[in-house]
Amino acid sequence: MAKYSVHQQPVETLLSWIKSGEIAIPEIQRPFVWKSVKVRDLIDSLYQGFPVGYIITWRNPDVKLKNGELSAGKKVLIDGQQRITALTAAVVGQRVLNKNYKEINIRIAFNPLTEKFEVLNKAFEKSPEWINNINPIINDEVSITKAIRAYVKLNPEADEDLIEDRIENLKRIKTKQVGIIELDSSLDIDTVTDIFIRINQKGVVLSNADFVMSKIASDEVYGGNKMRKLVDYFCRLLVDKDFNKHIIDNDTHFAESDYYKALKWMATGSDDLYVPDYIDVLRVAFTYKFSRGKFSDLVALLSGRNFEARTYESTISEHSYNKLSNGLMDFVNQTSYQRFIMLIKSAGLIHQKLISSKNSLNFSYALYLKLRKDGMPESEIQHYVKRWLIMSLLISRYSGSAESMIDEDIKQINEKGIAEYLKQMEQNHLGQGFWEFALVSQLESSSVNNNAYNVYLAAQCYGNAPAFLSKSMKISSLIEQRGDLHHIFPKKYLVQNGYIPKQYNQVANFVYTEQATNIKVGMLPPKDYLEKVKHQISSNTFDISTLDSNKNLESNLLVNDIPKTLLNATHLDYNNFLKERRKSMASKIKNYYEQL
Repeated sequence: MAKYSVHQQPVETLLSWIKSGEIAIPEIQRPFVWKSVKVRDLIDSLYQGFPVGYIITWRNPDVKLKNGELSAGKKVLIDGQQRITALTAAVVGQRVLNKNYKEINIRIAFNPLTEKFEVLNKAFEKSPEWINNINPIINDEVSITKAIRAYVKLNPEADEDLIEDRIENLKRIKTKQVGIIELDSSLDIDTVTDIFIRINQKGVVLSNADFVMSKIASDEVYGGNKMRKLVDYFCRLLVDKDFNKHIIDNDTHFAESDYYKALKWMATGSDDLYVPDYIDVLRVAFTYKFSRGKFSDLVALLSGRNFEARTYESTISEHSYNKLSNGLMDFVNQTSYQRFIMLIKSAGLIHQKLISSKNSLNFSYALYLKLRKDGMPESEIQHYVKRWLIMSLLISRYSGSAESMIDEDIKQINEKGIAEYLKQMEQNHLGQGFWEFALVSQLESSSVNNNAYNVYLAAQCYGNAPAFLSKSMKISSLIEQRGDLHHIFPKKYLVQNGYIPKQYNQVANFVYTEQATNIKVGMLPPKDYLEKVKHQISSNTFDISTLDSNKNLESNLLVNDIPKTLLNATHLDYNNFLKERRKSMASKIKNYYEQL
């Protein structure tokens, strides 16, 4: 079976397909990312008769309608959106959105004498040698005779025959051929992705979420195009509050919809912890509503796939769009969203840098929405969601083939219930061997992006622990203020004694402490700077530390999981210190997990 067909079509046919909707282009809500000069280069290539690459379309499968008839699937544009946008801008004269979501015209000027194209600016506009805008000529709005006459009038020395020849050649741009690769409707998404990457040969990562976005954006029957806006606009409002004015001013139809009413709170809301992008929004809504994890399944369901009969049916399509719509509305619901953010923070995950896996957050939010929908009491929901989140971070649950893991987890939770499945996961992954050996060895690392270490910091925030050698400054405050990590055994001291970065930058040698304390410690060995701290306590002067009693000093070491041996430690004790502290940190994480 042929997986695709390749053919050539003139530019004007391609553009007529787009106007008639035969090729469904995802609504161009995303900004046009090409620079204007690239549009100029594309037009120049067409004029010269050079190849301009392929447009790749994928035919949607034929769908069985309620009355039993088959409806032919539209072609969905998979690759070439920027080129087609460039053509509609330069040839048709349509406006495009720039990166600031402002509508702009891209006008291409042409010099018939030199056969050069340029993006129109003031200099070219004033020069009689340049035709200011090519699209009226290409589009037959201006006849060739009229164009030649106007040009020769401004440039009396020009050779009229030459000008005629070149303006005719300009007009022929719309007859120049563009290659089209049409992928067969029977192909699954993974195959389409593979073909896309091979054709591009740029290693472009086209995620299945991009297919979902193309799929919903090109649907006008079940409101998919509005869902696409809901996702796009919500993600945009997270990071750009001024964008709300753009929606109200430029998309009045959407601004009157229920979708806008559901998301407009984010115009004044904030979230610097989760900050989902469009893939995350789709992932959560899909996992929560459909109890599946693979985006390829979502594309199939939106296409109307009947997995048992292996046919495509409009009723399945309609049902799937409704479910996705409900899932997206629940995702952006202000109460659910803000409660989930509070829940993450209450687990000690107070800063984005403590959360190494976005998919752990995604799954936890999907789980939160599901348990709320199931009517579980809020206190129980919090317990299960916090535990799931921390467990998935500790075992790097979604770091490999995330979709397969998400698919498995949501199906198991549906089948067994969260209580039983979480217990099963804990027995399989968080046994005695994990806490006493695997976790300790995870902490033997010089990377602060280490999952175990970040969970340790969350445990410290959860317990409201004070910073090292500080009476009242909390670790959580230093993390929020983007305070620095400091070495317990000072870096310069260890360097002096022959230690290399991999050794002195061990996470077990790091603490959060106040800048002033760190400066005063300098490059002293621990036994010397701690002797100074004890001396200052007895003399009631606070220079290195704000601790005011030996009891507070002991307590501060204990809460920072620092072995008492530090009080007399030199570089000779460093490796033993690291081993002891790693065990103590692992024990802290275990106690924290059990309290959640």
